[in-house]
Amino acid sequence: MPLVIIYPFMKRVTYWPQLVLGLAFNWGALAGWTAVSGGMDWAVALPLYAAGVSWTLVYDTIYGHQDKRDDVLVGVKSTSLLFGDHTKAVLSGFSTATIGLLCLSGYMNGQGLPFYTTVVGAGGAHLIWQLVRVDINSPAACWSTFKSNTWFGAIVLSAILADMAYNHLTADHDTKDDEG
Repeated sequence: MPLVIIYPFMKRVTYWPQLVLGLAFNWGALAGWTAVSGGMDWAVALPLYAAGVSWTLVYDTIYGHQDKRDDVLVGVKSTSLLFGDHTKAVLSGFSTATIGLLCLSGYMNGQGLPFYTTVVGAGGAHLIWQLVRVDINSPAACWSTFKSNTWFGAIVLSAILADMAYNHLTADHDTKDDEG
């Protein structure tokens, strides 16, 4: 809870409040992993958490660009102001890190080809599309692009579900082969 409490104040202290937001928002990856698995596998959960933090830096920096003029007037800081005209280049790095960390987490969890194909193919394409599409000087474009991140979340969920379905189908097939 400390991260949730300090996040609003970080806008007055650092140009990285989106990092604090990411640390706070994505805490659920660690809690969720523990709740579902009954324990903590840091090799899986930590890269998943870091991927979420990196993704938060992407979408909230885009979101912040719609408020940057007001932020300067009232004296608050953000990664949108820090990155400025270099936003797309910097967010390309965070987008790459997001995909890489999701893949590392998947590898450590034994995910298969459907997971990687979906995360890298569709997830990577969506993040690239966002960075190509967004006009960081247009609040409407920033808002629209920010909202499109629900699709990225859906892509990651689809990757997990596709991998689960594939594993279920191949396990059934392997069981029938063993019986026959």
